[in-house]
Amino acid sequence: MPTVTTRVLLVEDDAMISEALSLALADEGFAIECVATGEDGLELLERVKVDVVLLDLMLPGIDGLTVCRSVRDRGALPIIVITARADTQDIIAGLEAGADDYVTKPLVAGELAARIRALLRRTAPPSPTKFTVGDLEIRPDEESVRRDGEPVHLTRTEFRLLTELAAAEGQVVTREQLLRRVWEHDYFGDTRLLDVHIRRLRRKVEPDPDNPTLVSTVRGRGYRINPGP
Repeated sequence: MPTVTTRVLLVEDDAMISEALSLALADEGFAIECVATGEDGLELLERVKVDVVLLDLMLPGIDGLTVCRSVRDRGALPIIVITARADTQDIIAGLEAGADDYVTKPLVAGELAARIRALLRRTAPPSPTKFTVGDLEIRPDEESVRRDGEPVHLTRTEFRLLTELAAAEGQVVTREQLLRRVWEHDYFGDTRLLDVHIRRLRRKVEPDPDNPTLVSTVRGRGYRINPGP
């Protein structure tokens, strides 16, 4: 059960959904801040510390994708996007904008609470103090990545993915293993969530993301990291 200090920002313009989710998540022990527009959500983040953002993509005024990008530009605050349909393009757009996870309407409060808890638990697994992968220095104990002494800014999810791959020391990690270890859920064969995060990770750690040399795809199996010489 989360403590009352676990604060969730819900950005949802449908008053009935917002009220129902607020009550259900409050019953799960979360403290909820509700706003109906992207503008109000961004303004609230300037003055209130929250632990995770639940963001509807279909908002009046500033749309959810723009809000998601703005929140992500500010740092690694966990984001779960809410979409009205399981449309591939909507989901991918939300993940590409910086979301860590997604849920589709109609929402099941228990599942959403489980997703939030999993996201907030998303820290690096027990591992050596430091990994060296190519020119990257990965420190799980500090949750930091550096290249030539300069920080590489990753989200919590991206960092967990990189650490899971580095811990395998060049062995293949299957898509199913990564989904289970990082998101703590079975996705029933839907790997869009993982594949988009791998693309985002490559943009930050690969010298040439279009021709990756650090994080390799093993067709039909999963991904592996190339530890280098």
